[in-house]
Amino acid sequence: MHKETKFKSIDEVTDIIVKNTRPGDRIFIGSGAGQPQLLVKSLMERAKWLSDTEFLNTLALGMETFMGDEFTKILRHNSFFIAPNLRQAVFEGRAEYTPAFLSQVPGLFKSGRLPIDLALIQVSPPDAHGYCSYGVSIDVTKAATECAKKVIAEVNPQMPRTLGDTFIHIDDIDILVENDTPILEYKAPELDDVSKTIGRYASQLIDNGSTIQVGLGVTARAAIPFLEDRKDLGIHTEMFTDDLINAIEAGIITNNKKTIHKGKIIASYCMGSRRLYDFVDDNPLFEFHPIDYTNNLFIIAKNDKMVSINSAFEVDLTGQACSDSLGYRVYSGLGGHADFCRGASLSKDGKSIIVLPSTALNGTVSRIVPHIQEGSGVTATRGDVHYVITEWGIAYLRGKSIRERIMSMISIAHPKFRKQLYEDAKKHLLIFQDQKYPTYEIYDQRKYEMSVTLKNGQKIYFRVIKPSDEPLLREFFHTVSEETIYKRFFTPYRMTRERLERYLNVDLRKEMHIIGTIWENGTEKAVAIGTYIVDQSTDMAEFAMLIHDNWQNMGIGTILFHYLIDIARQNGVKGFVASVLPHNKRMLDIIYKSGYKVESKLEYGVYSISFRFDSKK
Repeated sequence: MHKETKFKSIDEVTDIIVKNTRPGDRIFIGSGAGQPQLLVKSLMERAKWLSDTEFLNTLALGMETFMGDEFTKILRHNSFFIAPNLRQAVFEGRAEYTPAFLSQVPGLFKSGRLPIDLALIQVSPPDAHGYCSYGVSIDVTKAATECAKKVIAEVNPQMPRTLGDTFIHIDDIDILVENDTPILEYKAPELDDVSKTIGRYASQLIDNGSTIQVGLGVTARAAIPFLEDRKDLGIHTEMFTDDLINAIEAGIITNNKKTIHKGKIIASYCMGSRRLYDFVDDNPLFEFHPIDYTNNLFIIAKNDKMVSINSAFEVDLTGQACSDSLGYRVYSGLGGHADFCRGASLSKDGKSIIVLPSTALNGTVSRIVPHIQEGSGVTATRGDVHYVITEWGIAYLRGKSIRERIMSMISIAHPKFRKQLYEDAKKHLLIFQDQKYPTYEIYDQRKYEMSVTLKNGQKIYFRVIKPSDEPLLREFFHTVSEETIYKRFFTPYRMTRERLERYLNVDLRKEMHIIGTIWENGTEKAVAIGTYIVDQSTDMAEFAMLIHDNWQNMGIGTILFHYLIDIARQNGVKGFVASVLPHNKRMLDIIYKSGYKVESKLEYGVYSISFRFDSKK
């Protein structure tokens, strides 16, 4: 049929749909911002003439029209993902949800398990060769269209012409209807302070040359603004959003280090502003693909240094994440969460990250839980999750025992819920029965966090030592040389669990233990420890530092020394005292070059040193 004869008015098209739709037919409607608005609106106005018709889609952006009470007896709305506007209808039984990994949905169409009688889609105008682009929504739409018995397309000149595996020839479309209307836009929620804190932590885990995927949700995308000093990042994702445009224009995202699709951004659909749609229009930087390709975990895993960032409703103490339901109520869907978690975990140097606020319902409920609540589904297993991040820090779980995982997860729970989580873990014999509950958990330790970049470009993160740092400290002390240990403790020193407890369970009003760490191949490693203990009768504090041999002569000792002083000043300490061996030249240099008026006395082969903070020269 010649393309001119395929174009019909909206009234003609609607009449054809109503006359030819039989009871029990399944109509697929284009997803997200690709929804054919004119067709949907017109069909809604005549929906009373339909009978037992199923409307199927993936992301119901603007589909509220089919969810009213007046349609429940004649229509069935079925979705692979529950958008907020569909949630109440699903809760009340006016709409249905089909759980499926989005990567497997095209297979349901192709196998005939979910036959499509009619596909209503939106495309860009045909080019000189007769090809239309699916535009912003390739996802499952391409497979649904190719499998449908009949295809009706809304041709919209405002639909971007995206590149990649995105085209359908006009000969493969049965009926065309013109509509020159702005396509649906999506405004993401603004980042709040909690999300920004989570994003700042997540950004620590993204190295230069990483390929990233950012899931749905405000916390999942929160890391993007904190990547301003990264280089040569790449994108392989399900959904592309406005947040990434600035990083592209700033040269942060180049895709030049990707191991597959080098130089290209790979995505399956996009939702956002008109700026976004104009940006992807005919842009060769992008390759859009069907979702069974972008979300194929084996394709994902071919990207070295693949980083997936996805949100969750709750995570249990062992690292199991639930992102689709709360109890027996499903709030979203499986989506691509599990595919990208597993794909990133299979990638060389890949990282699977789960992000979530520590609480819900205005701080009354903990999202870090002893166990996933009854009825909820486990979206990502404890074997797939490498990191869990809340606004209280990063829990590194990969390769950790159940006890170590639990201690890490408790450390990122909100402080007011930590004691109960400790008790729950002890009750089920998941941590040591003599494990002490930290006395300083009531304090917000985040104010003692700092990061610095050394001259060689290495970033060091300083923070308070946490109960979950036991493995980190053990490795640190076991790999420091005997000479360095002797300079610190004046004797050979074997680190035991009892001695480690002195670092892990302290009252921050009386003493402070700061650790300096790096992230190396996704693993946190300790490079320095600084401590002080306050003499409350004088308000002076005895301090000491230990720098790992591999990180000496880089300025870390000087940085840590001055940072300890800053913290001590904040807490009302008047000055420092120290005992230093004469041959510990580096420590002596740091102290004497600090600018304070230092008093020292050599007794029994040890320098007794003191200086007040108000004695700065």
